[in-house]
Amino acid sequence: MRTLMSKPDTARAYDAIIIGAGAAGMMCGAVAGEAGRKILILDHARKAGEKVRISGGGRCNFTNIYCGPQNFISQNPHFCKSALAGFTPQDFIALVEARGIDWHEKTLGQLFCDGRSTQIVQMLVDACTAAGNEMLLNTKVLEVIKEQDGFSVLTSAGTYSADNVVVACGGPSIPKMGASGFGYQIAARFGINVISPEPALVPLTFAGDLKERMQKLAGISAPARVHCGKAVFDEAILFTHRGLSGPAILQISSYWSADRNILINMAPDVEVLAALKDARKHNPKQSPAGFLAALLPQRLAQSIAQEVPHARLADMNDSHLAALADKIQAWSLCPNGSEGYRTAEVTRGGVDTRALSSKTMECKSVPGLYFIGEVVDVTGHLGGHNFQWAWASGMAAGRALAGKGTEK
Repeated sequence: MRTLMSKPDTARAYDAIIIGAGAAGMMCGAVAGEAGRKILILDHARKAGEKVRISGGGRCNFTNIYCGPQNFISQNPHFCKSALAGFTPQDFIALVEARGIDWHEKTLGQLFCDGRSTQIVQMLVDACTAAGNEMLLNTKVLEVIKEQDGFSVLTSAGTYSADNVVVACGGPSIPKMGASGFGYQIAARFGINVISPEPALVPLTFAGDLKERMQKLAGISAPARVHCGKAVFDEAILFTHRGLSGPAILQISSYWSADRNILINMAPDVEVLAALKDARKHNPKQSPAGFLAALLPQRLAQSIAQEVPHARLADMNDSHLAALADKIQAWSLCPNGSEGYRTAEVTRGGVDTRALSSKTMECKSVPGLYFIGEVVDVTGHLGGHNFQWAWASGMAAGRALAGKGTEK
């Protein structure tokens, strides 16, 4: 791979120009390049793979061993099946192990590097180098134009021509990394529908009394079961100064929309009402706070107990106990919003999958134009699934480009 620091020969035609030097873009470039295709990868960032670098707390949650179509949200839930079947978590693990990168499994099948996430970035960059890709960083793409015999890509460094263009520039999540909605603009330029993008895997915020309560509990984490409609996740919640975060909240945020309530069970493995009745019978002098302290973090237990006007369980009838149990296991609350793209890990929505081939990621109405990775309306759950989609969709497009080259 040549990393071009000065203006290259703009007259040179490429088999494909890939817009975005991230997970999906570099995977696509490496695969197509291995087949002898001439590939130029463009990115406005100064370094390749910046989102990969910051992921997983700097250790990159690069895939999930349980990844499957059930872990994705899309208006067409079947669209992701072909790409995911064509490149599995085990396939990416094989690449990681061949590179000598040590990894470990955390909860729920999440795989992380033992070392730094830069190992994954370097693995991808080296794959692009070995495949002969050219990469032009710190370069802004201004426009993509369809020509009679291919495409022209106008950039801040000049205009480049290619038979194919792959849009792999992600969504607007984490704008401090330079993320934007440029991929959607390209889609609109070619008349391709875009499902309204929204922040996903993002902390939820609250207003008024709820916000004040959250602020007093900031820093407390507890296991919980969180519902929004039919979606349910069993992981931890975290109280923050703005509202709620933690894995369960990030997961449910991908299903939440304005004016919808979420339901939280903070003791999912306990029949709280039955336990309360048993405690009232055998330990009637116990306070509600004392009972709750055995189930919840102390500050959280005290906060809930302050809402109970009784000093002893003996003073509480069955209705009182049921109301207390609901505060723990059926806490219904309505967020007033989310922290937005600033902290969202991914974007929900994107390029309408009805416009794309599920096998190749090529646009049906604009031959030679591909969309891969986060820019597409395929959003994964927390825990490595979005990276697996990046690898799989990048692989699908890369193989398609490789196959096109053989037809010349």
